[in-house]
Amino acid sequence: MTWKLYEIDRVAQELTLKFRDQDVLGESHKMRATTAYGLERFWGEHLRLSQKPQDKDKADFWKATWDALCKIMKQAGVTIPNDKVTGDTRSIQAMSEKLWAFDIEQRKIALAILIELCDSLVWWTQRYKK
Repeated sequence: MTWKLYEIDRVAQELTLKFRDQDVLGESHKMRATTAYGLERFWGEHLRLSQKPQDKDKADFWKATWDALCKIMKQAGVTIPNDKVTGDTRSIQAMSEKLWAFDIEQRKIALAILIELCDSLVWWTQRYKK
């Protein structure tokens, strides 16, 4: 067995720098709090935020964080559902069903990685927030 570096902290730093100028880094604290409610609710938050034009940058930050989690997990051999959702009820329901059906052991691992990613986002937010 070999150790593989997934660079979760580096990914968090890159996300923080990418969204720094959009004044949305405070969302990282909300992201961390949302991890307590599971993957489904974390994933769905970008949909809620995307409904208001003034929250588009926040929605983009949440979605980019979800996409980063999926990429990290894929490197670890775990594929998290990440379908493109257009906002219509059927596509939301289909993606949601996939998340609810996601293997429980893989879900636990993914949630642990999401928590670490969000902890790192909070750390970098505290350093880079304007």
